[in-house]
Amino acid sequence: MPRPRKCRRVCELPGTSNFGPLGFDNDINNIVTMTVDEYETIRLIDLEKLTQEECAQRMEVARTTVQAIYNEARTKIADALVNSKQLIIEGGDYRLCNGKNKFCKHGRCCERRQKCNSFKEE
Repeated sequence: MPRPRKCRRVCELPGTSNFGPLGFDNDINNIVTMTVDEYETIRLIDLEKLTQEECAQRMEVARTTVQAIYNEARTKIADALVNSKQLIIEGGDYRLCNGKNKFCKHGRCCERRQKCNSFKEE
C-alpha cells in the first residue's frame, strides 16, 4: 500500500482559475488541468524568486517533492501555451495557510489572506 500524500501548504488560491486562447471550444482534449499545489510552486519559484529549498520549507514538503511538482507544472504550462489549450487550475493535495506560519510575517500570506477566507481550511 503506497504512503498517503502529504498535503502541501498553499498561501493563496489563484485569482483566476481559467486561462486560454480566445474562442476556446469546450473539447476536453484542449484542456490542461494544473493543481493548486503546482500553481503554488510556480508562484513561489518563478514569481517570488525562491529556491526549491525555500519553496519546500514554505509548502512544508521535501525539496524533491517540490522539484517533481514544479517540473510537472512547467510541462503543463508549456503544453497549454504551445498547443493553444485552456489551462484550468483546480484540485490537488493542499491546505490553505492559516496565517500563523513563520513565513507569514515576511511573505504575502497575511497581506492577501482575505482572498482565502471563503474557502474551507483543513
